[in-house]
Amino acid sequence: MKMRFNKVVLLSFSLVFSASALADGLQCKNKDFTLQTLGTGGPITDDQRASSGEVIWLNGKSAILIDAGGGIFLRFGQSGARLENLKLIGITHFHTDHVSDLAAILKGGYFLQKKEVIDLAGPTGGGAFPSMTQYFHDLFKKEGGAYSYLNGLYNATDGLQLESHVKDIDYTAKEPQLVYQDTETKVTALGIPHGDVPCLAFRIETAKGTMVISADQNGSNNAFVNFAKGADILVMPLAIDEEADTASKFIHADPDVVGKVAAEINPKVLVLNHFMGKGLRLKDQSVDIVKQYYHGKVYSSRDLSCFPISLANEKE
Repeated sequence: MKMRFNKVVLLSFSLVFSASALADGLQCKNKDFTLQTLGTGGPITDDQRASSGEVIWLNGKSAILIDAGGGIFLRFGQSGARLENLKLIGITHFHTDHVSDLAAILKGGYFLQKKEVIDLAGPTGGGAFPSMTQYFHDLFKKEGGAYSYLNGLYNATDGLQLESHVKDIDYTAKEPQLVYQDTETKVTALGIPHGDVPCLAFRIETAKGTMVISADQNGSNNAFVNFAKGADILVMPLAIDEEADTASKFIHADPDVVGKVAAEINPKVLVLNHFMGKGLRLKDQSVDIVKQYYHGKVYSSRDLSCFPISLANEKE
């Protein structure tokens, strides 16, 4: 009996230790001002990664979430991020691999200890795509919403402790649009060309530094260069290879274009993401093409990779 008890205790200790060790490997050690790539894959399952999503850590807390594609609900929890700490969720566009986990994350409002307020921002609508406010309405409206039981997300009622302030950002505007601002953070957005899909890039400015997160784009909007100038960390998708077809290059920048855009912006750190199966097989070749133009620090991200702002000041 004693031996059996010891085995149970040993097993319990082992499980706790293993869980703790696993968490240590998934969470950022430096959360002062840090980009964590929650999902670095695309819309196809062949990359074996979560789809798009990044969390911005500020002063030890998960302050901003950009995108919430498939798998981000899981990665958000694994990273140690907390819904109650989020000031803003920014959605770049309404392809499923950037937004499908949004409702699941917001449902966490049932489990908060006190009432919280969160800002949500995304592009105005266009073509086959809704605006941020329309998307939120279609999910959570009281009559006929896909998740009408979560209607309390509008005003923290019906058991939900989360009040959502939802905002549309004009993706056709020629100048950067203010998304969010408080005493610590300023977030602006600019429309970027992702084929015919309304799409935004986000710029996050703090006293500690500046990060710019580009979603999918073909690189043809010169205004993006000025928008991203001065970034300590720039995130760019590397979704296709150099030999991709014309249709793919209409919606995504190839490595040659990514390199040229990064060289013009000249951030201190370039983080590449949004890889798919073929792109992963050709990743080294594609990164080499990017480096022909951009000569700073280049990182190919993985799910749950951490990029503290201090990287921008480290010598290679």
